[in-house]
Amino acid sequence: MSIRLATYYRAEDIPSLPGANVFHSTALFRALQQTPGYRPVLLVAYQDSCPVGRLLCVTRRYFRIFGFVEKTYVYGTGEYFSPSVPADDVFREMLSYLTATYRERSFVIEFRNLEEPLFGYRHFRANGYFPVRWLRLRNSIHHGRLDKWMSASRRRQIQQGLKNGAVMDVARSREDVYAFFRMLKKYYSSKISHYLPDVEFFISLFSQSSVQEMGKIFLVRYKDRIVGGSVCLFSGKDAFLLFSGGMRKSYPLQYPGVLAVWGAMVYARDRGYSHFEFIDAGLPFKRYGFRDFILRFGGRQMSSRRWYHVKWKWLNRLLAWFYV
Repeated sequence: MSIRLATYYRAEDIPSLPGANVFHSTALFRALQQTPGYRPVLLVAYQDSCPVGRLLCVTRRYFRIFGFVEKTYVYGTGEYFSPSVPADDVFREMLSYLTATYRERSFVIEFRNLEEPLFGYRHFRANGYFPVRWLRLRNSIHHGRLDKWMSASRRRQIQQGLKNGAVMDVARSREDVYAFFRMLKKYYSSKISHYLPDVEFFISLFSQSSVQEMGKIFLVRYKDRIVGGSVCLFSGKDAFLLFSGGMRKSYPLQYPGVLAVWGAMVYARDRGYSHFEFIDAGLPFKRYGFRDFILRFGGRQMSSRRWYHVKWKWLNRLLAWFYV
């Protein structure tokens, strides 16, 4: 079997491809391409002239005390189109190419949000990656009662927030997106481990969703002011929460952070999505504030892993020895 890889650096050069995974889509590529500090690359595997798989990787450049650093990451392990070509073989080729290309450019290569934790295990190890245990949190939203497994305190907060004048909405204009971004940027400024992309990412997401629903920006308003909000991507029958936040200290009685998530869940359920996943449930520590917050929405916690490759060989070997 002969597999040929093609690399695309511009959205306008990408041909029409099958598949429905938003994390490896041309639409997400286009949004990232328009975001300062991000450099997306799409790998497409062909057998003869037929596409059999694709993998979107993103390099983010950011500043640290010792200078600029690049990090390359991938959501999932790609998308595969041909039942006659084993996905494992296609992934092996794409992973080997990606690793050879970026292991000297990027300080870290990371594969996150894996659907199947064991997929590609031997190929990751053969390319020098090491695994770190991670957690995923998923809510089933295809049943009659959306709050069936939700904690009583969370139900009460939702009821009180709405009773006290908060209104759940979606972004309807660019002005909404800019106001939402200012609120979210202020919220994330104190979150050391979280990074917020430039406003152009959210503008692109909003603009593309008017044509094809790749994602949505949800808002919580109080007296015509945006006090909370969240961002979701939609893929197949699943909704994924990327960002969320609210001005809980300024508006504690409206519970804007809670309603930002609840509004997204209600929207996803009403449009027929089956699952709602929080994109980052964190490391399996006993105490993690955000995970405690999202668990009260009634989701199911699942064990997963992330794969890493560090540029410095001695450090990569040390971490591989420690984690494997």
